Amino acid sequence: MAAGAWLKECARVVAAERERLTELDAAIGDADHGANLDRGFQAIVTELDLGDEAEPGAQLVAAGSLLIRRVGGASGPLYGSALRSMGRALSQGADLSTALEQAVEAVEKLGKAVEGDKTMVDALRPAARAMALAVQEGLDVREALDRAARAAEEGAAATAPMRARKGRASYLGERSEGHQDPGATSAALLIRALAVTW
Repeated sequence: MAAGAWLKECARVVAAERERLTELDAAIGDADHGANLDRGFQAIVTELDLGDEAEPGAQLVAAGSLLIRRVGGASGPLYGSALRSMGRALSQGADLSTALEQAVEAVEKLGKAVEGDKTMVDALRPAARAMALAVQEGLDVREALDRAARAAEEGAAATAPMRARKGRASYLGERSEGHQDPGATSAALLIRALAVTW
């Protein structure tokens, strides 16, 4: 299992997409999503042991704790909780599909969000569902993760016409329509990073 490689790829992708995430957030949020996530993932890369020898579950728990401490706004606690839940599940012997499900449930519980609220859940929940179905169909992990990534990307794109029902964007009412959700966009990036590294 390649938790360290995934976290490094997350840091690379977030840095590369930082400006786009900030632009999306500028339309319906605080314009800090890209900068906040970039700061958090760069801290993970520089401060944690992401070597292959480290236990993957412990790596993810440590990374999640660091995000919670370092990243402002809602994204730090939400992504941090997701990584910690995923890490705990892996440490207890869960497979990756089950661990991803645990991560999504943590985000839903903390954010009190469901699909259709125009949040990161709109990318994460389809990803977990697609991966679970792929595993049931007997696909290998790489194929299952590719399906999950595609589902996350489709879910993120589908947030554009939605009216936000959670977070700062919800205060805009109908003005939140027509803008892709930054949290769903970053979630899709992280799931794609998982698919290419795990």
